[in-house]
Amino acid sequence: MSTREITLESTVAGFTATGKLHTLSVWFILALRLMMGIAFFQSGLDKVLSGSFSASGYLQNAPPSNGSPVADLFVAMGQTPWFVDFVNVAVPWGEVLIGLGLIFGVLSRFAAFWGAFMMLMFYLGNWDIAHGYINGDFAYMLVFLSVAAFGAGRILGADQYIEQYEIGGQPLVERYPWTRYFLG
Repeated sequence: MSTREITLESTVAGFTATGKLHTLSVWFILALRLMMGIAFFQSGLDKVLSGSFSASGYLQNAPPSNGSPVADLFVAMGQTPWFVDFVNVAVPWGEVLIGLGLIFGVLSRFAAFWGAFMMLMFYLGNWDIAHGYINGDFAYMLVFLSVAAFGAGRILGADQYIEQYEIGGQPLVERYPWTRYFLG
């Protein structure tokens, strides 16, 4: 087994962070991607197969009862019939598609972004700061963002092949650099 450390460096808003990443970390990045993929796929599949998922009651009642700072927004969403219809389809099928994308490493950054967005909405809707501002929903949101940042779909995933697919003799991500925001 060959292992070594790789130096990472990133500058954001004038601040530079550097560190060393052990090459064994690739397996933990893969584990995070698969864990979140399986969790979301299973959750979404349960909702789809039950055929009885409805967000209406949750949107109108849970956030106001737990003191969410955006409770009025959730109530307004829950009182808008077309939006409730959309959420009733988007949540279960979104979870299934996000899960499949992460499991197979297809459009991983795109899937992880939407997973993080859903977890942000769950965090705000399930507001509970009795034990601090960090809870499972917030932690999952950060895991999704980490999966996206690491380009986890390139690790034993289809994104590594999709990125190299040649169009006009050039790899896809070289010909269309914007695809890096969705793949990886």
